[in-house]
Amino acid sequence: MRTTTTTTTDKLPILIGALVLLLVAAVAGVSVGTRTVAPAEIWRAFTAFAGTDDHLVIRDLRLPRTLLGLVIGAALGVAGALVQTMTRNPLAEPGLLGVTAGAGFAINLGVLFGLADSPAMQLVLSVAGCAAAAILVYAVGRSSPLRLVLAGVALSAVLSGVSLGMRLIWPDVLDEYRFWSVGALAGVTGSSQTLPTVVLLLALAGSLVVARPLGVVTLGEDTAQALGAHVARTRTAVLILVTVLAGAATAIAGPIAFVGLMIPHLARRFAGGSTPWLIGFSLVFGPVLLVLADVMSRVLLPTGEVPVAIVTAFIGAPVLIWAVRRYGARSL
Repeated sequence: MRTTTTTTTDKLPILIGALVLLLVAAVAGVSVGTRTVAPAEIWRAFTAFAGTDDHLVIRDLRLPRTLLGLVIGAALGVAGALVQTMTRNPLAEPGLLGVTAGAGFAINLGVLFGLADSPAMQLVLSVAGCAAAAILVYAVGRSSPLRLVLAGVALSAVLSGVSLGMRLIWPDVLDEYRFWSVGALAGVTGSSQTLPTVVLLLALAGSLVVARPLGVVTLGEDTAQALGAHVARTRTAVLILVTVLAGAATAIAGPIAFVGLMIPHLARRFAGGSTPWLIGFSLVFGPVLLVLADVMSRVLLPTGEVPVAIVTAFIGAPVLIWAVRRYGARSL
């Protein structure tokens, strides 16, 4: 097994570089789009707002969309890091525990019964679906990380199959669901996203708090208990955080795969075996990927935007292959 012995002094420059890259991604998110806006106009949109079309595009469309991309990217990246660390499985992601399928199933039910008619209700349904799936998976597979993953895979298959059957039987469900299921940041900004955004920020803060005890739990149950760690309490807290992070992010933008799988792989190369640093790097790398993917989604095709979930898949697959070939599959 390859080991990394980077110190805090080694990691700080990497973190600073990642934050600079995050700033560049944020600037690109505000500056780049199908409508060309001069840099001077972008600056005036913030310093001397005049209500022109260019200023409205910058302040009312691109800025909120970029901020949303930052928060959702961080949520998906951290959720993936938590899941991989808790299950000690480098291929785990929130979807592998059934939370994404649970959210989709709940949204389908909500559409079928006329309950998913507002972003707030979609948030409630999505988080409720995630929570129900996570509780069921945890109840079945809590005895070991492997059972946890297997239970998640089985439940995801069942819920996805039932959801597909519902959409085939009731075409109206399919018509409503397809707008949510594409996974995109376009058209999801607005005051209705304030509550889920706040929820995500609180969950991200909670993830930083739980990072250190989670790192102790990864040493093994007996060792963790010998060190005075509360294993069951830590796992429960992590499961709740993953549910909230994945559920709220999915409720806002739909299912965006690959971010939660790929980002922890990259972050782990720099974390040096430290769970707090893994969470910290994932917190920065996730939004970099999602915001840059969103920028690409705006300009890839002259005929219109591509859903950001498709772009993350095109970016994520080769990067993940490169990371595995370059560094090998390190056990957690």
